[in-house]
This record gives sequence, C-alpha cells and structure tokens, in this order.
Amino acid sequence: MIVYPAMDLMNGRCVRLAQGRFDDATVYPADPAAALARFAEAGASWAHVVDLDGARAGRPAQHELLARLAADAPLKLQVAGGFRTPDQVARMFDAGVARVVIGSLAVKQPDAVAALLDAHGGDRIVLALDVNIVGGTPMVATAGWTESSGRTLYDVAAAFPAARHLLVTDIGRDGMLLGPNIGLIAEVARRLPRLAVQASGGIAGVRDLGELAAAGAAGAIVGKALWEGRFELDEAIRIAGA
Repeated sequence: MIVYPAMDLMNGRCVRLAQGRFDDATVYPADPAAALARFAEAGASWAHVVDLDGARAGRPAQHELLARLAADAPLKLQVAGGFRTPDQVARMFDAGVARVVIGSLAVKQPDAVAALLDAHGGDRIVLALDVNIVGGTPMVATAGWTESSGRTLYDVAAAFPAARHLLVTDIGRDGMLLGPNIGLIAEVARRLPRLAVQASGGIAGVRDLGELAAAGAAGAIVGKALWEGRFELDEAIRIAGA
C-alpha cells in the first residue's frame, strides 16, 4: 500500500481542516517545497497536494504554486483542487504533475470527466468521491460537502469504466483523528476490484495503516496525524509496505 503524505494549501500556506470546514483550519509553519523535500527524504514516492482555495472557488486559485512545486518536487505529485477544464488539467501535466484528482465534477459533469479519462488515461486521473454514511450506504456529497448528490459511491464509480484510481473520503472522519472507516474501504475494494482504492479520513496511527492495507486499500492519504507528529512518515511507509 502506498502512503501519500498530504499537504493542503491555503493562501500558499500549509493547513489542515477539520471535516472540510474552512473556518476550522490549523496553519502549519512549513514551507510547501521544504515539506515535499522532507517527505521524499523519509522515503515517500508520492505526495497528495490540495489547493483548498481552488477547491472552494471551483476554479484555479493556487495552480501557479502547484506548477512550481511539481517542477521541482523530488517525488511524484497527485494534485487536487478546482480543476474543471481540459486546459487546467493539461497544464498540470505539462508542469510535471503525475496525477490530477477530480471530485464533484464526476457527479455534475460526468461526460467531461469521461473525456479527461479518454484523453489522459485511467492511470493519470483520480476519481475522488467524498461520502456520508447514510443507513450504512456511502452517499456521495458535493459542493464542499454541503450537498448530497442523492447517489451512492457505487453508482457514481460505475459510470467511469476507464477509471483506475478511486480516492474515498469518509467525511465524518476527515481531520478528526478518529481512525479510518475500515469497513467502508474493505467493501469498496471488494465491490470495485478494478479500482486502486485510496483511503482518506481519520487516520490517527500506524496501526490504522496496517488495517487499511489488510482491507484491500492500494493507498492511504495521511494528513493531520503526520503534521501533528502522531507518527513518523518513514515508520508509516514501513508499516504500509510501500
């Protein structure tokens, strides 16, 4: 299982949100480029970088910064935040980004996402589905987690047969250090074996990583626990086995 150390950017600064709330942000003093260098020194081969300003605005906000980071990063970047058009996505690939993450667009404009998958391939586009658990069913949320799509994770994922990567976030656990939803990840991995499932939300310790790997996760996004020193990245990579 690949460990993706996560870096969320707001106004060029490294932050972490609690359950996606922009009014509940913890700001860290790290320089983004220096943080990526430390990730690589610890043995990470990937990093997950989110332009929170772009995600909130629904259009490019810090894509200049993302492009600079990608050009100089000593590891592969998977980036997210405000990508809506083919030109925006292509620019990231031109800058050296390895994967681009597409979220709400998969629900709101599925044809546009299918076209991105056709143009760039399933290995370069990551579907990101944020879910609330309703009666045991993962329901996809959109608009910064403020709206329900009325569709299940499985229904949305089925619309993209060319996809190869799926990032699943349990909204109720994101940024809360409550532990990941192991049952959800295991069920998604079982029902969608064609997809490499990345787990996000709630990871609090290295034990969580071992459980996610056993549940079938191909990757784990590690954010707040890492930034707050709950464990060291090199230890997390060793436990995850990749």
